[in-house]
Amino acid sequence: MHQYFIKTPWLVKKLFPHYIWSLPSTNREVYLTFDDGPHKEITPWVLNELKQYNALASFFCIGKNVLENPGVYKNILDGGHAVGNHTQNHLNGWKVNANDYLADIKEASKNIETNLFRPPYGRIKQKHLKGINTVMNHQSKIIMWDVLSADFDQNISKEQCLQNVIKNVEAGSIIVFHDSEKAYPNLKYVLPKVLQYLAENNFACSKIELATTLNN
Repeated sequence: MHQYFIKTPWLVKKLFPHYIWSLPSTNREVYLTFDDGPHKEITPWVLNELKQYNALASFFCIGKNVLENPGVYKNILDGGHAVGNHTQNHLNGWKVNANDYLADIKEASKNIETNLFRPPYGRIKQKHLKGINTVMNHQSKIIMWDVLSADFDQNISKEQCLQNVIKNVEAGSIIVFHDSEKAYPNLKYVLPKVLQYLAENNFACSKIELATTLNN
């Protein structure tokens, strides 16, 4: 039995209203997101799949992976996609102290210009929130999700991973995938089929764009 929600319950969203779980949509927009890249081979494959459907997405990047794959990161931006800060070293916010966590986010922000932040594992302490605005030099937006594909879970089938998405997606959903080696066996099967399903059901894949206020 997995210990995570595929569809984020309304109560969780209500308890943490300052996090962004989904976005208003009047044109059947959905928001595909990809965590943990960029990867030298998987991310280009993802970009190619998205391009076939004229789909935009948001990539929550790990700072050290940006440094290792600067060309791939540039391709994300050149493709018109959004990027988000996912820390420098994929830290678990529940397991490190605030100073170390915020320093890691600040390090990532040197190479990832964005006001979007997603905590690895979705784990962050409330006391971190104000500090994130300072280290990112933005009024940051904490982006969570409405639908978890669970592509990272090697104990579920690729067919189940697909059903996780198509049974739960709705207009405004933020959907999580991973452009990582661990997730790739599921992702390679699921992403093309999800893109086809969304196109056939008149969903539009958009990137996350939220207003930014620079700190003085």
